[in-house]
Amino acid sequence: MINSITDNKAIVPLHKPASKEKFFFFISGIMSSIPLTLFINTFADYLLVALPRFYASLLSAVVFAPFIEEFSKAFPLFYRHGETERTFITLGFLVGLGFGIFEFFTYIILLGAPIPGRIPAVFLHPMSTSITGYGIATKRTAWFYLLAVALHFSFNFSALFFQFLPNIGIVAVLVTAFILLWRFYNKTSERFVDSQPRV
Repeated sequence: MINSITDNKAIVPLHKPASKEKFFFFISGIMSSIPLTLFINTFADYLLVALPRFYASLLSAVVFAPFIEEFSKAFPLFYRHGETERTFITLGFLVGLGFGIFEFFTYIILLGAPIPGRIPAVFLHPMSTSITGYGIATKRTAWFYLLAVALHFSFNFSALFFQFLPNIGIVAVLVTAFILLWRFYNKTSERFVDSQPRV
């Protein structure tokens, strides 16, 4: 809905998502981000068929997964209108949380992964998606997407190569992601994001 037109520019009303819409974004982390991840991952795996199994698994989990998952989680945020800077971080957190919880139960129930080993990822996903959300809100999407990918890469690398508890690498990534997210959140305001986010 457009409130008025000034100097041939449409004014989009300020929008604050209600609880139902926030729940929608939480669910979109499951209903849109998970299928998109699986779809892209299917094609990415075809690039690895010629490699030995160890190297294919390494590239898939450590390199491809961060790029694919961070894009898929941020996808629902790319076409938001009338939001404030802070709303993008909040909605990104909810999408990432939905994604992380679904992934957690998938690994536990279907793959038999140990519960303690999967809990840290539930915290990483909302924080990294919020960081990308900050990039969308400030019109520096590519840089903050790559920052989220770098955090995710470091997390997966630590999980794969340092498989002991407590995993210092995972703890360091989670603490770094939390500090960055806290800093970015405090730099935002309820200021209106006046146009479609750009990369």
